[in-house]
Amino acid sequence: MRPKIYITRKIPETALLKLAENCDVEMWQQESIPVPRDVLEEKVRDADGLYCLLTEAIDSRLLACAPRLRVISNMAVGYNNIDVGEASRRQIMVTNTPGVLTETTADLTFALLMAASRRIVEASDYLRSGQWTTWSPMQLTGQDVYGASLGIIGMGRIGEALARRAKGFNMRVLYHNRSRKEELEGSLGLVYTELDSLLEHSDFVSIMTPLTPETRHLIGERELKRMKPTAILINTARGGIVDEQALYDALLDGTIWGAGLDVFEEEPVSLDHPLLSLPNVVTLPHIGSASIRTRTRMAELAARSLLQGLTGDIPEHIVNKEAFVRRE
Repeated sequence: MRPKIYITRKIPETALLKLAENCDVEMWQQESIPVPRDVLEEKVRDADGLYCLLTEAIDSRLLACAPRLRVISNMAVGYNNIDVGEASRRQIMVTNTPGVLTETTADLTFALLMAASRRIVEASDYLRSGQWTTWSPMQLTGQDVYGASLGIIGMGRIGEALARRAKGFNMRVLYHNRSRKEELEGSLGLVYTELDSLLEHSDFVSIMTPLTPETRHLIGERELKRMKPTAILINTARGGIVDEQALYDALLDGTIWGAGLDVFEEEPVSLDHPLLSLPNVVTLPHIGSASIRTRTRMAELAARSLLQGLTGDIPEHIVNKEAFVRRE
């Protein structure tokens, strides 16, 4: 009997066809509307595989509804939306899609850095609203990028890709990571430092670390006060890493100069969120990996990982491999 898969959002045709060749597939047909929770709980009851997005909370309650489930394939690098410990306890493989979005997310991160530093969105709104009536010496002036210092918190694949881009702008790159990357220090001229020192000496601080219990609100009131008053905070990782109330206060009172945010603690972010009221914040709707080629490759990788798990193999990008190595 063919395995049964449930897909929580409409995905690219190439990935869907790959799954349909080998499995019985049912898919939530909407692109912009998440699958309702009650529908998801019903559909996983007889599913062998679940193909999901970061918008779905795959928690213990949902897993209790899915006695046949063997693989959860998350079309994202991060997997904080999944209770991995509970999945492991139930012998359910969890996979993600690293690697394929590295360069695209680094592109977006650097674009956000430049947009925030040069007030691109603010300047565009200024023109479109009819406020541009003359030229003046300090009109809409921003911060320089070339030759500035960039601090990267989390030196994984995307952090490394961002560092390579920064070197093209002759930036001094500091980084903080759980472990030193001495090879990168040599090849890219990176400087390893403790977090407080990174915050104090960086003109730009870019968050590149996963969201875990240890990194939740890693950047709060204390950390923001250590940053330069001319500094800009960039977050394209996960919203929960930053204490958003503390960030709002710091931007409002001039503790730091600006911010660029692609992620929020709750997504979609509410239109009455205080951060959206500030002119010195560039805000985006979580589009870090949103190029046509990259999103298609992510979808195909998620499909391939799901099929690998359902055929009895250990997927290349399994995130809870230790639960299955012990079993073997």
